Amino acid sequence: MKYYIISGEASGDLLGSYLIKALKDADSQADIRCWGGDKMEAAGGALIKHYRELAFMGFVEVVRHLPEIFRNIKFCKQDILQYKPDVLVLIDYPGFNLRIAEWAKGQGIKVAYYVSPQVWAWKENRVKKIKRSVDKMLVILPFEQAFYKKWDFEVEYTGHPLIEVIGDELQKPVQPLKGGQPIIALLPGSRKQEIMVKLPVMLSVVSHFPNHHFIIAQAPSQPDSLYRELIGDHKNVDIVKGATYDVLRQAEAALVTSGTATLETALLGIPEVVCYKGNPISYQLAKKLIKVKFISLVNLIMDKEVVKELIQDELNEQQLVKELGAIIEGGNKRAQLLQQYKALWDLLGAKKASVAAATAIVKMGTR
Repeated sequence: MKYYIISGEASGDLLGSYLIKALKDADSQADIRCWGGDKMEAAGGALIKHYRELAFMGFVEVVRHLPEIFRNIKFCKQDILQYKPDVLVLIDYPGFNLRIAEWAKGQGIKVAYYVSPQVWAWKENRVKKIKRSVDKMLVILPFEQAFYKKWDFEVEYTGHPLIEVIGDELQKPVQPLKGGQPIIALLPGSRKQEIMVKLPVMLSVVSHFPNHHFIIAQAPSQPDSLYRELIGDHKNVDIVKGATYDVLRQAEAALVTSGTATLETALLGIPEVVCYKGNPISYQLAKKLIKVKFISLVNLIMDKEVVKELIQDELNEQQLVKELGAIIEGGNKRAQLLQQYKALWDLLGAKKASVAAATAIVKMGTR
């Protein structure tokens, strides 16, 4: 069968790559066309658009790029019609994917959605559009089934795909990094605009921890020059590309921008401080609209503050030094955090999400 998969971010590319492998295992004749990244292409998908051409974050940034977004939507519709998939599979990326879902449903195309939009956080009324447009919603967070049940919409819980991803990672040998000092990992995000805002603040702590080696996990879609310019005269700072998990697994602690990386870091067992800072206008708008208590997946899943979140004005040198100092080796907070990480693993379970999702998607295509 033919599958058309759309992911618009680095995290979706990772989850999409596992899904593609699972689809190929479940359907030996699987032909897959996709929007995503290098990982989805390496897994066997024919890559049409790379997520680096699609990733815009925040209200202001989206408005600035509206003409480009509309061009991408038009091209996507034409490409889907020409390809004629048995199932259209959408991975998160709701601003784009919900538009495509609604259109595809009108074209008589079967629509599966893997990784639900965060409708439980804001714009809850989007559930109405999802019910109209999506044939099968595959959710990855334990509380999402109950949320959708409130709206009388039956969804399938696959388990969280990062359990599978991190489980595989922990079976691999670590590639040793240079230097003998304890490592602090810096994960400032994958988009240029968020890196330029967050990385300078993260780097402000370097002089406060002279006995540590700071390593920036470079986003695969960003050039070395972007990081080198921001690092400037800071000493004892390196960048490593294409080895984020190796960096994290050898780190004593990490400063991590909000998003999937916060959950990856926790599942790898690395104490972290979550860092978020956005366009002031976008942030104020989001603050009025978003209903959840936390921004990190770790805290949302556990429904309490497990990892410290420094948001907007709180993300500053003084606060970062304080919170980072509290979780480096030897502190009580570190021990408590690691204990909570174990509870997080237990809560998410050991189900192979990509296999469950692929099974459901293949079943859709054969009906």
